[in-house]
Amino acid sequence: MLARIYRPAKNAMQSGKAKTKDWVLEFEPDSARRSDPLMGWTLTSDMNGQIRLSFETSEEAVAYAQAHGIPFQITEPKAPKRILKAYADNFAYNRKQSWTH
Repeated sequence: MLARIYRPAKNAMQSGKAKTKDWVLEFEPDSARRSDPLMGWTLTSDMNGQIRLSFETSEEAVAYAQAHGIPFQITEPKAPKRILKAYADNFAYNRKQSWTH
């Protein structure tokens, strides 16, 4: 019953940074999912997969895991790669691509 502590990445459908500042504690699945032969849904017998706890800092999440005797693994977030762009770059003399129209 290993727990993962991480900061979630931004969703591909959002442009802002909402819900990416909190730290999340989730449990690793104990068993693989299997499909239901009648309906085709996926089933699991692991109820810890439904638990997702949010914390403001990683220290709070670590303290919670240690207080409850839960083994954990911390994944540090990666810094996003920033691409600086300016509208004036479209009209630069030393532009890398030629105009298409």
